[in-house]
Amino acid sequence: MATSRFTLIAFLLIMPTHPVFSADDSFEYKVQTQVRFDDRSNREHRFQYRVRAYSSFHIPNSRWRINAFGVTGNEFSSSYNTIDSDISNHFNLRRIYFKHTGALGSKTEIGVIPTYKGRVSSSGLAKDGWIKGARHVYAYSAKAKFEIVLGELEEDTAKTALDAFKKLNYVELEMSSYINDVSSYEISLERMTQANFVRAEYRLFLEHSPIYSVELISRVSTSKTKIVIGIEDSLTLFGKDAGYYAYYSYVSDNFGARAELTEDFITTGHGLSIESDIALLNLKNWKAFARLDLFDQNSRFILGVGYTFG
Repeated sequence: MATSRFTLIAFLLIMPTHPVFSADDSFEYKVQTQVRFDDRSNREHRFQYRVRAYSSFHIPNSRWRINAFGVTGNEFSSSYNTIDSDISNHFNLRRIYFKHTGALGSKTEIGVIPTYKGRVSSSGLAKDGWIKGARHVYAYSAKAKFEIVLGELEEDTAKTALDAFKKLNYVELEMSSYINDVSSYEISLERMTQANFVRAEYRLFLEHSPIYSVELISRVSTSKTKIVIGIEDSLTLFGKDAGYYAYYSYVSDNFGARAELTEDFITTGHGLSIESDIALLNLKNWKAFARLDLFDQNSRFILGVGYTFG
């Protein structure tokens, strides 16, 4: 019975559906779905699913859009529901905000806005998380930007995006720039989760070579640190391009929620992770993905498939 239920739910989730567009493309809509097997050494294995729904409406005769985002899951750092769990059938509106785009990549966002914190889960706040407030990115050249974010950062369950703003507890000042044609850096000062942080990142992207990155986060007034050293590239597998990201990470004990609010946070200490995805056979918009995490205290293996339409 459980197997049949899993098969039915998986089919309903990843069944292709046509997106809706207005005649002038002022309205855009995209849905991403995934089903995965999740096996951790410190708990029983689980079958999980995720549905992400994005929508965007362009305000006529302006450079403003209204964006909304809803997703399964009931925590800031997790957007998956567990199949056959009576308390895990969640879907929440996590973001709704106005966005204005300017020259050279400048932008302004107001409302319940995205986190924008890294390509991979370990290098920043969960990508399906949210901040209630405003962000302004000023591009003072084609290769240099300054960003300021003011708002409220939730730390627990994924309440609806329409919850009232309670207090200002998140501040971020960030400067990013290309050093030359093959490298870039970011430096930021952050106030979040009732603590202050300094963050620096360096990226090297040589032609016909993997992308290398190093990120260091220090909690001010303590010796607590977080470091992520990564390599990103692709290889040919079964005649398809398979992207992968491998990284070493270290998080000090008691570093705080600044570490725990990453996607699918596992534990503190030393860790090695490998993520990969590849087009599934010759099926358009289908992908298979896998991830292996090896940490001091436990390990984790994830395998799944996803479909995107829109």
